Amino acid sequence: MVNLVIRDLARGTGPGDIVGAFINEAKIESSQIGKIDFHDKIALVEIKDSVAKKVADVMNNNKIAGKNVRVEIDNNFMDRLRYIDDYVSKYRYLVQLERKEEMRVQELEIKNLTGRQREKKGRAILHLRGRDQGQGFAGKFLVKFIRQKRGETLPDTQISVGDLVMISKGNPLAKDNPTGTVVEMSNYAITVVFDKKPPKFIYNKGLRLDLYVNDITFQRMLDALGRLKSAQGRLAELRDKIVGLERLEFGEDISINFKNKLLDSSQQEAVKAALAAKDLFLVHGPPGTGKTVTAIEILEQSIEQDKSILATADSNTAVDNLVERLVKRGRKVLRVGHPARVTPLLREHTLDCLIDEHPKYQKAKQVREKAYKVLEEQKKYIHPSGRWRRGMSNNEIKSLAKQGRGSRGISPHKIKEMGEWLKLQDKIDRLFKKVDRLEEEAVRELIGEAEVVCATNSTAGSEVLEAEVFDLLLVDEATQATEPSTLIPFVKADKVILVGDHKQLPPTILNQKAKNEGLAESLFERLLEIYGSEIKVMLNTQYRMNEQIMNFASQEFYNGNLVVASEIKDINLKDLNITISAGNSPAEQAFNRQEGIIFFDTQGMEAPERSKKDSKSIYNRIEAELSVEIIKHGISAGIDVSEIALISPYKAQVDLVKKLLKGEEIEVNTIDGFQGREKEVVILSLVRSNLKGNTGFLKDIRRLNVSVTRAKRRLIIIGDSVTISNNSIYSKLIEYVKSNGYYYKL
Repeated sequence: MVNLVIRDLARGTGPGDIVGAFINEAKIESSQIGKIDFHDKIALVEIKDSVAKKVADVMNNNKIAGKNVRVEIDNNFMDRLRYIDDYVSKYRYLVQLERKEEMRVQELEIKNLTGRQREKKGRAILHLRGRDQGQGFAGKFLVKFIRQKRGETLPDTQISVGDLVMISKGNPLAKDNPTGTVVEMSNYAITVVFDKKPPKFIYNKGLRLDLYVNDITFQRMLDALGRLKSAQGRLAELRDKIVGLERLEFGEDISINFKNKLLDSSQQEAVKAALAAKDLFLVHGPPGTGKTVTAIEILEQSIEQDKSILATADSNTAVDNLVERLVKRGRKVLRVGHPARVTPLLREHTLDCLIDEHPKYQKAKQVREKAYKVLEEQKKYIHPSGRWRRGMSNNEIKSLAKQGRGSRGISPHKIKEMGEWLKLQDKIDRLFKKVDRLEEEAVRELIGEAEVVCATNSTAGSEVLEAEVFDLLLVDEATQATEPSTLIPFVKADKVILVGDHKQLPPTILNQKAKNEGLAESLFERLLEIYGSEIKVMLNTQYRMNEQIMNFASQEFYNGNLVVASEIKDINLKDLNITISAGNSPAEQAFNRQEGIIFFDTQGMEAPERSKKDSKSIYNRIEAELSVEIIKHGISAGIDVSEIALISPYKAQVDLVKKLLKGEEIEVNTIDGFQGREKEVVILSLVRSNLKGNTGFLKDIRRLNVSVTRAKRRLIIIGDSVTISNNSIYSKLIEYVKSNGYYYKL
């Protein structure tokens, strides 16, 4: 016996349908058919060797239970099925681990900490009252929250525009507490938008606002995995290729008239290869090499080929970057996502804003208003509830009302009122169905008119895009997204291009087990492991850093393959026309030296790391004070405050430096938070200084790569060489600075 695989079966198809079709169409005996196993819309049928080819030939593209099916002789079908099951099961498990961890961390903190303690950590705001701000953002409900005490400012908080927050009164863990999105913040108020009309208590006093977990993204990951498991057609082909069951297909190089005439040779090569690929392709863009510029060219070329295009990234910031660049290129872009999470200047390109101007949506609003008026009118009549209905169906009530008769002890007058209520309900249902249809048509038309639809990975799984399938998906910053996150848009496309750099920071994972078992590895990185260099082109010319700053990262992370663009090879601080003093203090030397990279070594000083009792994060006061001294000297020398930044692996150090700067408008951020950014001058405070040589966060060398590739003209590093040299790559960094930059022992 051999196995036949039958695909595309109608739901509800049973063994009898298959046996009957085989007997009637292929003219074989029932004794020649063995065991039949079902897997969703696929069946595996045992059949005698002697008739297997005949049955496959006759039944392929023939009908079973009234539906055309595909039939083929099994090619290790069960092994492949198990392999796919294992893949899906693995990621479902990892996603659930991470989901539960996020929920656990938030709920545990809400449960175990007092409101005041959580407010002190910046994750809650207490003693609020709500004010109705009407409707905005496509009919959503706006509420402004201020302190109960008039004129009182809000406390320092981690909560920012775009965050999901939960509002409560009395019980912050109640399941029916409403959640909304922060759209505006000031020193005195925080404005939140709700998709549904919030409960009345929202407009009272004694409210608490908590930073909360967004569970929707996890559900969309699980949905995407489910779709992948039961995939058919093109999606099944792509699925088999990303799990390594089938090989990728690459086309021949094509002749291209580049839209951006300034692309360098590696960028042009990447565009050509990405467009020629039949299935998947990776564009590897190290820091400063113009990977987003390259992505925009790929998108523009695909527009010219009349492709339907979805462009995504894991973060709203990265998506907005794509939107902004496409708009500047004159492209018609539709940004799908919550307007509150979109940069204000780009909101006019969002679906929520554009749909307001669409004629069909305007008509839908009019119809909705009419429906609400009918709802008000309906309140005048008796609702046919159990008390009055007494077992009568809607049709019975309508018939009796038409005849002017009573029944079961209910008077004709009451029956007539209930009949009128039902009549109005039918009208209301028709009106709201019309609203749904008009809104759906408006959305579909806007999507169809857009040259590129842009969204976060998560939003690609929203109801708005549920029915859409695109010719091309391009995912920017793909190495910062987990594989399940990338799968959300992946299941909506016939071809996929991933753009990123696996040598920089991976996605952040809270659950250690999930991290260890592969959730921190991006789809980009895993495909690179399967297919190697054939699936990617690396961009090799960088346009951000001078050569001295670049070379260390090039040698250690990119096999020495990066070259610096000639126009920025020797850029330095003198180009900025600043006033440089000739002193010998560290702050003065930070700017008067010729070298582009400087290391101030605190070894031998009393500069130990410290940590607060209620925090795992670490700070180093000596490094912080020196950093602030350098920043202030740089500003006094004439460096624009917008072109200098301090970064550190530790949030406690970031907080301390911000405090010491006393309100100076300088960007101070963690390394992770600064990924993708750049400044003329960057100060890197490494913090770690201890007798055990513990380097903590610094062990992830990708964090070092990010930290040393943010500065254009001057990189100033402060650290304890004895401690950090316990990690070999930091030892190499110090040796590199000694040989190529300026090393100074404090």
